[in-house]
Amino acid sequence: MFPSRIGGAFGLPAMARRHTLALLTLLVLLLGASGDALAHAVAEGDKGYIQEIYGVHLIAFVYLGTKHMVTGYDHILFLLGVIFFLYRMKHIAIYVSLFAIGHSTTMLLGVYFNIGINSYLIDAIIGLSVVYKALDNIGAYQRWFGVQPNTKAATLIFGLFHGFGLSSKIIEYEISPDGLVPNLLAFNVGVEIGQLLALSAILIVMGFWRRTAGFLRHAYTANVAMMCAGFMLVGYQLTGYFVA
Repeated sequence: MFPSRIGGAFGLPAMARRHTLALLTLLVLLLGASGDALAHAVAEGDKGYIQEIYGVHLIAFVYLGTKHMVTGYDHILFLLGVIFFLYRMKHIAIYVSLFAIGHSTTMLLGVYFNIGINSYLIDAIIGLSVVYKALDNIGAYQRWFGVQPNTKAATLIFGLFHGFGLSSKIIEYEISPDGLVPNLLAFNVGVEIGQLLALSAILIVMGFWRRTAGFLRHAYTANVAMMCAGFMLVGYQLTGYFVA
């Protein structure tokens, strides 16, 4: 939960507005440059490889899973929101584990049982997960509705949606059933490795930032920027849904 002493008013001072604009400009550039990565797509070369191979290829799928996670900006944004105000490693481990359980469950079961959801719609929901967490971090639900959602349950549930986002893409690529289960397990191992790498980088940056005097002053601005990025992801995916 966002510290109550920060979330008094929703109006941003001039300096905070400038910081927000700078962050949003960077996010727009990232969104434009990463297009497919935001929709859980796989790079064209990797896509061709997935469609052509047969049998068990554990190392290759571990690599693909790791690559997917560290280049998935929606995953990273959500993880950033989840750990933004978590200081103890045991708390971080609990939330990250819940996200991993949800993500892994629907990714594996979705592909194995061929449960596909329209990728644009599922990725729009994933964008909303970023919005949800940013609003939670600024204490919006308590101010607006007088309630605090169960953050652990929300992390698990949104993890399920993140997993469906990936499984829907893999299904579209018609991966060979020969060696499917071990390859999926290897891919999932890679996803978890990628998640640990991304999380380590986030924690290092957050560790330095939290030691500065301006952390609490700029934390609100950062979460507003993250919320705007989530809305941009939603708009990007819904546009694709209605235009495609």
